[in-house]
Amino acid sequence: MTKKRGLLSRNDLAAASGAEDSAPEEKRRLHVQLKEKSIRWLLTGVAFVSLLSLACIMLFLFMEGLPLFADYPLWDFLTGHLWYPTSEPPEFGIFPLIMGSLAVTILASCIAVPLGIMTAAYLAEIAASRTRRIVKPFVELLAALPSVVIGFFGMVIVAPFLQDWFGADTGLNLLNAALMLAFMSVPTICSVAEDALFAVPRTLREASLALGATRWETLIRVVIPSALSGIGTAVMLGMSRAIGETMVVLMVAGGAAIIPLSIFDPVRPMPASIAAEMAEAPFRGDHYFALFATGIVLFLFTLLFNMLAFRIAEKHKQTGSSGL
Repeated sequence: MTKKRGLLSRNDLAAASGAEDSAPEEKRRLHVQLKEKSIRWLLTGVAFVSLLSLACIMLFLFMEGLPLFADYPLWDFLTGHLWYPTSEPPEFGIFPLIMGSLAVTILASCIAVPLGIMTAAYLAEIAASRTRRIVKPFVELLAALPSVVIGFFGMVIVAPFLQDWFGADTGLNLLNAALMLAFMSVPTICSVAEDALFAVPRTLREASLALGATRWETLIRVVIPSALSGIGTAVMLGMSRAIGETMVVLMVAGGAAIIPLSIFDPVRPMPASIAAEMAEAPFRGDHYFALFATGIVLFLFTLLFNMLAFRIAEKHKQTGSSGL
């Protein structure tokens, strides 16, 4: 009986000791769970505030733009060739503005996309580490330049050059705007595309080289196809930057609301028209509503580019179609 009592006492002591040891561990586990839950709720709240802010901006944009179509036909607004908001009766045809925006964006993309992707490929696959440490900060520094500085460069340097060397009637034209927008888009395309190239597993490169492919063949037929998701996203983001830019096109595009027939014609993209006229438009007048309606069209174009970027990223995600 005494032995059993002593055994029970030892068991009770062991259980009590185990409970004392597990108490701090349980307390620490609960603390970690509470901390993780708090962080989760914080991040959820931040995401909700971001989405709510975007929804409020969209709601305000549509509330201020849609009243125009109570008196002015939507078809005439989208396809009209005349933009005379102060005439009697006013003309709010934004087709020349749409064509100016598309022309500037497409031409800028034709310049920026090859430069951005080639620069990214050089930095990711060819450049030595020392060279990369020197070149990459300069490329990223271009993204930090204020757009007004780039606009002044286009007005003071590029515009006279285009007039002197190409005989353009004015140096403030479609080509000047496209060059400046390409200059601004290259850092975005290069940075995103370089990250995509770096994300390609090293084993794919090693397998390609082991099969006898050269570094050039590996880059063209293995690395770039495997990074198409990120490269496509980089291109779409660069085009979104170009079509939504305001200050540069306001300064160097020429400001003429006409359909461009040449790269030397002056144009007026949608952001430039909104920025130039909003301060002069009577509050909640037809001109005011027309500018907000133009903003809706610009928003839809930007949304389309971002949706295309998402679609391309999903389509080519982790699908390296490498054929040697």
